[in-house]
Amino acid sequence: MSQVEQSIEVNVPVSAAYDQWTQFESFPEFMEGVEKIEQRTDTMTHWVTSIGGVKREFQARITEQIPDERVARTTVEGEVKQAGVVTFHRLDDARTKVMLQMDVDPGGMAETIGDKLHVVERQVTGDLKRFKAFIERRGGVATGAWRGNV
Repeated sequence: MSQVEQSIEVNVPVSAAYDQWTQFESFPEFMEGVEKIEQRTDTMTHWVTSIGGVKREFQARITEQIPDERVARTTVEGEVKQAGVVTFHRLDDARTKVMLQMDVDPGGMAETIGDKLHVVERQVTGDLKRFKAFIERRGGVATGAWRGNV
């Protein structure tokens, strides 16, 4: 199992960063390789990804969600085995540190080679940079919000 930890500072309030992160269906706008996410219930999502020419579909369950603090999820069905948590840390009224931790189990030969070449780490770094650009370009206004607790 590969572990990835990355963080980035975004120039938006913690509530804006958190609210945007709860809008899973917008992830394809800033996450490379994510083709589609459907939020099926408050805690279940269906993902379609295509990374390095390998297309995967899987279900993920939100296992913990605390407004303005954290969102955790784990896969429950499909070819992909991963778990992750995103935490949000208020730096000041207008800046937030977003930290992402993921455990990824490479599934096939392509994923195992990619893991050894640190492809996932580079992907996460790029995704966080694109998230920063996405939310800052919107002036800190999220595309929506879900502020429930899980």
